[in-house]
Amino acid sequence: MELSPATTGTAGILLLTIVLVEYGGTFMFRLLRAQTGYTDFQRSSFRAGHAHAGVLVMLSLVALLYADAIEVTGIGAWAGRSAIPLAAIFMPAGFFFSAMGEGRTSPNRLRILVYLGAVSLAIGVVSLGIALLVG
Repeated sequence: MELSPATTGTAGILLLTIVLVEYGGTFMFRLLRAQTGYTDFQRSSFRAGHAHAGVLVMLSLVALLYADAIEVTGIGAWAGRSAIPLAAIFMPAGFFFSAMGEGRTSPNRLRILVYLGAVSLAIGVVSLGIALLVG
């Protein structure tokens, strides 16, 4: 199977972001070892953001291969190649940014990014799933 230029470019960027997720792991390690400075809510939100980032980047890489395997075109191509990686940006950002601020015990308005990410993820996986079924 030959990869499309759109897939190779996106996959290259996604592979490089794994280094950022890895660096985030070092932050998580320091965060979980620290006994002060962060609330339980913040620790949970940062953990969720880190986990979602890693999983969604990997899912994005797999989705790219499926999109190329069935040669998806049009809006399905965009959704399959872009909507899932966008979720990998929005959802973790929502978890991290909604928990920022000294002593925060509940999310701020930036939690909307989590919902935007969920919508983006749904669009991507449903579009690609349908394309695979009818392809």
